[in-house]
Amino acid sequence: MSPLGIDEKQLLFDYSFGLTSQIQSAQAEALISSSSEAAETYGRLRALLAPLDSVDLPSCPDELVERTIARITGAANSGHLGLEELLADEQERPVTGKIGFWRNLGEMVAVAAAVMLVAGVLLPVFNRARQDYWKQRCQAQLSSIFGGLSNYVEDHDGRPPAVAAKPGQQWNTQCLYLPFKLGYIKDSALFICPGRDSSRAAQFDISRVAECDDFPSRQYVTYSPRKRCANSPNAHGLCEGPMLSDRNPIFDDGAAVTFKKRLDQAIMRANSKNHRGKGQNVLYHDGSVKFITIRLVAEDDIFALTEGMDCGDEVDDCEMLPAHEADVFLAP
Repeated sequence: MSPLGIDEKQLLFDYSFGLTSQIQSAQAEALISSSSEAAETYGRLRALLAPLDSVDLPSCPDELVERTIARITGAANSGHLGLEELLADEQERPVTGKIGFWRNLGEMVAVAAAVMLVAGVLLPVFNRARQDYWKQRCQAQLSSIFGGLSNYVEDHDGRPPAVAAKPGQQWNTQCLYLPFKLGYIKDSALFICPGRDSSRAAQFDISRVAECDDFPSRQYVTYSPRKRCANSPNAHGLCEGPMLSDRNPIFDDGAAVTFKKRLDQAIMRANSKNHRGKGQNVLYHDGSVKFITIRLVAEDDIFALTEGMDCGDEVDDCEMLPAHEADVFLAP
């Protein structure tokens, strides 16, 4: 089902206010029943308008009508001169502050209601569109990183651009830094997810690339590569399955050099913060990129080890290594 067009959204808006003809109402009802997006939009409109259904508008008092008719009749009987005097008297009568206050208040309430209505309908749409844009840009960046990694492997007899992680290392991003250092990946901005808070991320100074063997701070990379077990440095090619993803939420501690954390249920269920906890993009060995809303791939938690990472355990990202190659572990 394609997204709603402007005409369809306008039809739903008019239908919510009861401004449609019989034919338009039938079209709106058919649209709502056939489109989940239309049903959701109409439900939000009705929820915003629901408080107005309980407002009772006061009817015009009968005595006011009678007095008005009597005055007009009396003026007509007294001739045009009397009527003109009456109209002139009414026009010259000053408007009291009380009437003006309530009139202005009513206008302000109407404007505020309109603003709230528009905001309630459009803001979720804009937020969802912005998140989708970040998600797609992130996928494009991961694909670009994969291109650099693949070229490195082809030029180095099938060997991946990293050795197995060793206990005591600060973090596990050498496999990303080495292709960047050698020019296989050209832009350091590719290592920063666009959905991340830009105020906390930083681009690497290209003039310092040759000085380091890894990123000097986690601020320069917001993705988590796969950690390989100790007996896999001689493996050829890229590892099977997931190989890179949005940053692991367990080790998401900014730019800290040392890290220790006690695990709890919340952190063991959390998605990456790169996309506001909605999910994470995962790059696979074949170059495909998928956005998953849970952190499981084939029943394997990609952000935790099969053994040694349970609720209540204290973890240190410098020490955690998978026991075998089949245990996918993307960190830190």
